[in-house]
Amino acid sequence: MEQEFAGTTALVTGGGTGIGQAAALSLAAAGCTVTVAGRTVARLEETVQMIIEAGGAARHVQCDVSDEQSVADAVRVAVGDSGRLDFGVNSAGISGGDDLQKTADYSTEAFDRMIATDLRGTFLAMKYELRQMQTQGFGSIVNIGSGASVVGVAGFAGYTAAKHGVIGLTRTAALDYGPDGIRVNAIVAGLVNTPLIAEGRSPEVMAARIAAHPLGRIAEPHEMADAVLWLCSNRSSFVTGTALPVDGGYTAR
Repeated sequence: MEQEFAGTTALVTGGGTGIGQAAALSLAAAGCTVTVAGRTVARLEETVQMIIEAGGAARHVQCDVSDEQSVADAVRVAVGDSGRLDFGVNSAGISGGDDLQKTADYSTEAFDRMIATDLRGTFLAMKYELRQMQTQGFGSIVNIGSGASVVGVAGFAGYTAAKHGVIGLTRTAALDYGPDGIRVNAIVAGLVNTPLIAEGRSPEVMAARIAAHPLGRIAEPHEMADAVLWLCSNRSSFVTGTALPVDGGYTAR
């Protein structure tokens, strides 16, 4: 059976860990040639090796998504000799951590760092992905948001502002580029079970986070990747400008 994404190409930012890595693995398994981008080369190399060992095609490029030239270079690498970029999965980001501060007490430096990576980084990736996709007349972009993209989260001013901005960018770009055959969507992700998720957090904190999800658990990375693949595929061909909750009911409250 022909692979669903045979002959396609994708750029996945934040492709060395977590949701980004899971999305890269799933896209490659479906026949896509994947370029993973991120700051830590060793993690990117690990993702590429996993894909190659599974029979897929991948490469990596070091990229700081807050730096415009770095992002432009990463998109150029992803396009490569094929001359096309079918999918952009913008997963690079940093979390709000657990150092909760009310808005007036939130560090300006921390706020700026969050905006630079989570919001500016998404904007820059979209900017250069969209330019390429506009020239070819097709493409699908999936931005990775979170519950903090659509609801307030006490103590997380910077993270919440950045993630809300990601949804605004998603919707605006969907309107701007729908006529060009480009779809732009976002995933509203719940808490995802990655190796670092429990690091430095007490069992009580983790229990509270899990309890905030009505399904009574947090997600596995492949569950986010499944949603990414659907939004990239022709099975979602009439879906654009949406913020799709994949959050175990977290935002249903």
